[in-house]
Formats: sequence, structure tokens, C-alpha cells
Amino acid sequence: MIPPAFDYTRPATVDEAVRTLADAGEEAKVLAGGQSLVPLMRLRLAFPELVVDVGRIAELRGVREDGGTLVIGAMTTHHDVIHDPLVRRHAALLASATATVADPAVRHRGTLGGSLAHADPAADLPAVVLALDGEMVVQGPNGRRTIPARDFFVDYLQSALAPDELLVEVRVPKTDGWGFHYEKFHRVAQAYAIVGVAALVRRDDGHIAEARVGLTNMGATPLRASAAEQALTGAGDAEAVRRATEAAAEGAHPAQDMSASPEYREHLARVLTRRAVLTAAGMG
Repeated sequence: MIPPAFDYTRPATVDEAVRTLADAGEEAKVLAGGQSLVPLMRLRLAFPELVVDVGRIAELRGVREDGGTLVIGAMTTHHDVIHDPLVRRHAALLASATATVADPAVRHRGTLGGSLAHADPAADLPAVVLALDGEMVVQGPNGRRTIPARDFFVDYLQSALAPDELLVEVRVPKTDGWGFHYEKFHRVAQAYAIVGVAALVRRDDGHIAEARVGLTNMGATPLRASAAEQALTGAGDAEAVRRATEAAAEGAHPAQDMSASPEYREHLARVLTRRAVLTAAGMG
């Protein structure tokens, strides 16, 4: 299908992009890597009057350290996230999970910021950044503000970004010394996960001292499996992990669609959380 007609502009700086968005109001859409927006436009599920292409803004790319935090430019591609030495060393869960996104062609064009701003709960990276306790830095006409990941995803395909704001950076705390794993179940290679689980585990004296679990495709937004996280504290063996992860789907409201029923998704959440946590904790 061919999308409706639209105007197109390519700003050279973040300030110019923000001014353009402010002038256009809700009739504009930001084009990053295009791997999410373009398919929606072709299906006429999105029909902006103006497309603002931020793909040539150099200041939106790259990875740097800021103390105990990694700062990743919103236009950094999936490929660059996977291979960046800082990400691999200090946020290995993000690199590992990003390597499972779609296929090489998508990973060379798609961007971290684009995936997060699209706010699709079936996408892999929103749940990963949520598990990492990440933050999104956005810029609008009144300057910059920082939004915790837990507040960024507000509904299906809806984020806390205002129409005149641009996601410019993603900040994730370093997780050196944490075990990690991303586990997902999908029908065919390159498809969206029916359910995915991002697990981070910090062990102390042979027991789990802290666990973080992000869930993909278990509701209208990515979720933290809070009940399972609490139950995992103190777990010292596989049986304790199994019991704790029975709580993985508590508070979730998974959808019914052609891929799975809500009950099957809840079952997958429990099974995949157990696998992911056992692997992250070195108990698998």
C-alpha cells in the first residue's frame, strides 16, 4: 500500500528539529531509522502531514560515559549498540538483546531511540531499558528534561514525549558485575516476540541479592515483573528461582491475538523468566 502524501524536511541540528516540531504541532512525525514509522505509513495506520527526518543530525549518535552511566545518542543504530565497546562492557544486556532484533538489514537502519519512542510493547528494547532502570532525555522548546523509563511508556504506541519534543539521549546505569540474559519466544526468526524477558541479577554470597525483570509483549506497555523481582531476593538455588518466577505474570494484562491467548502468554512469562534468571544467575 502507498502512504498518503506528506511534506518532508531534514533539519541539521537538534534545535532546528525542535523548532520544526513545535511549528507543526501534532501533524508531524519524527523519522529516525524508519523501521517502525514507514511500515505504519504504508499501512495508513500513521498519516503525518510532515515527516521530520533527523537521520543526519550527528550529535544524536554515539556512546559516552558519564560517571556510572552510559549515555547513548538516540540515533545510534542497533548495529552500533551491539558492537560498541562501552555498551558491551558496561551494559551487556542491552548489547545482547539488541542482537536479537529483527535481521541485519533492520539492525543497520533501526535506532535505539526510534525503537523506544515508538513505544511498541512487542519490541525488544523497551523492556530491556526498563529493566536497566534507564532514563530518556528529551528536548523541547523549553529545554531538556529527563524521563525515567518507568514513566516513559504510557500506553500502546504512546510515550510521554510531547509533540514538540525530540528524544535525544538514552541514559543507562552501568551494570558491571551483574549477570544478564534476554530470553524470548517467537514463531519464526525475525518476528516480534510473543513474550520476551530481560533479566538482570546481582548475586552476593551465593544468593540473589537483587533481580530486575522486564517483560516484552505482556501488556499495553513494557512491564517490570515486580512480584517476581521481590520473590527472587534471597533465592539460592534453582528450586527457589522456580518458585519465585511463578509470580512473573502478576499484574500483567497480556493481549489476545492470532499469536497467543492471554493465558498462554502468562505461561510463557513464567517459563521464560525462570530460564532468563537461571542463566543470568549462573544457575542454569
